[in-house]
Amino acid sequence: MGFDKPSLKGRALRLLAQREHSRAELQRKLASHEETPGELAQALDELQARGFIDEQRVIESVIHRRAARLGASRVRQELQAKGLPAEAVAQAVDGLRGSELERAREVWRKKFGRAPADAADWARQARFLVARGFDAGVARRIIGDAGCDDMP
Repeated sequence: MGFDKPSLKGRALRLLAQREHSRAELQRKLASHEETPGELAQALDELQARGFIDEQRVIESVIHRRAARLGASRVRQELQAKGLPAEAVAQAVDGLRGSELERAREVWRKKFGRAPADAADWARQARFLVARGFDAGVARRIIGDAGCDDMP
C-alpha cells in the first residue's frame, strides 16, 4: 500500500473528522473505494468498536444543528436519510415535539415578525413554516396568535 491512496479507514476518519456520520452513510460514501469484498465492513466494524462511529452521537448532532431552524418532520426525514434505527429516530423526534411551538414561533419571528397583511401573505407564511417541517396546526396557531385569526 502506497502513500498516494488513503485506506478505507483513513477515508472514513477524514469524513468523521468533518462531522458525525452514521454507519450507513459511511457505507454509502465509501462503497466505491472498496477493493476487496468485506474490507469496508471490517474497517467500519473496527471504527465502531473503538467508538468513532456512534449512532446516538449522530442523532444528537443533527438535533443540535437543525432543530432550532427545522420542525420535527424535517428533522425526522434527515435522520431517516442517514440510515439510523427507526426506534431511535422516533424517540428523538418525540423529544422535539414538546418544543415545536416555541421553535416555530422563533423561526417565524426571525423571518416575518408581523401579522400577515392579507390571505396571500397568510398562505406564504404558513407555507414557509410547513416547508420547514413544522406541523400545519402549529403554523396556524402562530400566525393566528400574530393577530390574524380571520384567515384560513
